[in-house]
Amino acid sequence: MSYIVSLLNLRCPKCRTGKMFQHKPYSFRGLSSLNKTCPHCITSYQLEPSFFYGSMYVSYALGVALAVAVYVLLLLFGLQKNALRSFFIIASSIIVLSPYIYQLSKVIWASFFIKFDSKKVSKD
Repeated sequence: MSYIVSLLNLRCPKCRTGKMFQHKPYSFRGLSSLNKTCPHCITSYQLEPSFFYGSMYVSYALGVALAVAVYVLLLLFGLQKNALRSFFIIASSIIVLSPYIYQLSKVIWASFFIKFDSKKVSKD
């Protein structure tokens, strides 16, 4: 599995096979239920106490990128005539995608520090 696809599928950065989270992003009963280790390669995700605090910066960057992308789409389709309507469209897109952005930011942050190991990849 490629790097980008494994990130978007919220997979382990080491083996790109195991799931990092116990539940899907829109399963609100366990939104932040990060596995302690990868179920496939047994890599620990908790490298140090408060390791995932840095993912807040990644989450912020993803939110800004999403807002800019939605604004550009509004400009391209000529829907940016009313500033208040544009604000609500951008805000609602961020709110709707925030559970996914939350989990994606943790996967991206972990991938900065946990390097891919081709020996850990399954042969499926």
